[in-house]
Amino acid sequence: MPFADSKYLPIVALVTAVFLWASSFIVLKIALAVYDPMVVIFGRMMLASLCIIFFLPSIRKQKIQKGDFKLLVFMAFCEPCMYFIFESHAMLYTSASEAGMIVAALPLLMAVSARFILGEKLSRKTLIGFILAVTGGIWLSIYSSSTESSPNPALGNFLEFLAMCCCVGYMTTLKKMTSRYSPVFITAFQAIMGAIFYLPLLALPTTVLPKEFHPAAVFSIVYLGIGITLGAYGLYNYGMSRLPASQTSAYVNLIPVFTLIMGWTILDEKLNTIQLLAAGLVMFGVILSQDRRSHKKTKLTVTPIP
Repeated sequence: MPFADSKYLPIVALVTAVFLWASSFIVLKIALAVYDPMVVIFGRMMLASLCIIFFLPSIRKQKIQKGDFKLLVFMAFCEPCMYFIFESHAMLYTSASEAGMIVAALPLLMAVSARFILGEKLSRKTLIGFILAVTGGIWLSIYSSSTESSPNPALGNFLEFLAMCCCVGYMTTLKKMTSRYSPVFITAFQAIMGAIFYLPLLALPTTVLPKEFHPAAVFSIVYLGIGITLGAYGLYNYGMSRLPASQTSAYVNLIPVFTLIMGWTILDEKLNTIQLLAAGLVMFGVILSQDRRSHKKTKLTVTPIP
C-alpha cells in the first residue's frame, strides 16, 4: 500500500498539526511582547499569502462550485479572521493554563455540532473517549504551573471561549468543503482572506505600528505565518478531509500535552506525577475516541477530492 494512501497518514498529519499549534503559544507570546496583535496577525497572514504563489498551479485547477463561495467566506471569517482576534487578545489577559481549560472543551462543542449539523453518529466508545480526553485536558491545565501574567483572567477566558466558538464554525464548515476542495486550496483561501481582512485593521487608532526591528519577534511572525498558518492548517485540513469531524477535533486535547513536553525539554520545566497522569489520560482518550466503525461509515459518503 502506498504511504500516501495509508490509513495512518491522516493521524500523523493531525498529530503534527496540533504539535505545531502547541508551539505557537510560545512564539505568539514572544511576538506580542513587542508588536501589536493586529500587526502580528496581519504579518503572519500576509507572509502565508505570499507563500501561496508556489501552489498556484495546483490551486488554479479547482473552481469554486455554485453556492460554495459564501460557505468558504464564512469558514475563513470564523478562522483565521475572528479566531485570531479573540485568541491573541485572550493571551494578553489570561494564563496559558486557564486558556487550556477552555480549549479542552472544543472537542465536546465540535461533537455536538458534528452530530446535529453534519449528521455524524457518535458511538458510545467515541463519546467516552471525548469525556476522558477533555477531563485529562482540564486536569492537566489545572495542575500546570504558569509563569505568564494574567491581569484579567475572566476577560481572557471569555475571549478564549469566543475563539473556540469560532473554531467550531470553522471546523463544521471545513468538513463540508473538504469533500469538494483540496486541503491546499482551502488553506490558500484562508490565508488570502485573512490578509484582506486584517489589512484595514492596521489603520485603526488603537493599532500601534512597529517602530523598531526585533529579531526574535520577527522570527516568531515568520514561524507563525509559514509553520502555523500554512503548515499546521494545511495538515489539519488534510486530516479533516480523511476522518470524521467528531474524531479530528479530539486531537486538540493534545495541545496542552505537547506544551508541557516542550516546556520540559526546551525550558527545563519539570513534570510532576499528576501532570504525567493527566497527559496519559488525554492520550488514552484521544486513542479511544478513534472509532474505526464510524470512520468506515463516513468514508463511504465522502466524495473523492479532485
